[in-house]
Amino acid sequence: MSVVPAEVLPGGDLAAAETVPRAAAELGPRARLWPSLVAVYRAQLSRARVARIPLLFVATFQSVGIMVMMRGVVDTRAEAQSVVAGSSVVVVAYVALNLLAQYFGQLRASGGLDHYATLPVPPASVVLGTAAAYASFTVPGTLVTAVFGCVLFGLPLGNLWILAAVIPLAGAALSGLGAACGLLAPRPELATLLGQLGMSAALLLGVLPPDRMPGIIQFARDLLPSTYGVEAYARTFGAQPDWAVVLADLGVCAGVGVVSLAVAAWAYRRAAVR
Repeated sequence: MSVVPAEVLPGGDLAAAETVPRAAAELGPRARLWPSLVAVYRAQLSRARVARIPLLFVATFQSVGIMVMMRGVVDTRAEAQSVVAGSSVVVVAYVALNLLAQYFGQLRASGGLDHYATLPVPPASVVLGTAAAYASFTVPGTLVTAVFGCVLFGLPLGNLWILAAVIPLAGAALSGLGAACGLLAPRPELATLLGQLGMSAALLLGVLPPDRMPGIIQFARDLLPSTYGVEAYARTFGAQPDWAVVLADLGVCAGVGVVSLAVAAWAYRRAAVR
């Protein structure tokens, strides 16, 4: 006579357990945008802090040198306002546009996007967090450039607070363009070239007084998103600034920033799945 375990009998516990449908495995909560963005921002900020400080010094020194050279060329107060405002925003363009294009271009070429693709974070948080980290490096250099320019050209320092809006809005527009260039370029060398061309455009079209430009160059200047940040800052030097026009210029920067960052997020998803 053989002994049969009770679990295998028709009325046993094992048979009863097999007749009960297994519960679906519970998944962890989906990562939300803002916590993921903050995590990416802090990681990028700590990673790039040491490497980007020398480059930030170069960007600031470049802008200060431009203002010193333009000091002997500028004749009117309006031209001085354009030079100071443009030189200040060039610091943002150098870091947010040029360096960000190089970073994403190298990240795509080296396969670093595969690492981010495995993380449970939305694609938009990777682009926004990285762009915000790079834009944060522009704050000290922009402030130093603006203060030096105001002292050099005898402009008032009372409205420097407007940079608290100009830096993030112009930085968002330029960071989105830089990230898109780096993610869409087929080779990192091309991404570097696009970033440098964009920074050069921001330098020439933003610093030079618009009244001295030909008509077609002025039209190209209007297409550059950083121009509206330059105009917003330059208008605050007047005795009675037209704040409605200043807000309109900042609104253009904000709108372009939303569109450019959305394009960069799409380019990130496209590059990550290839």
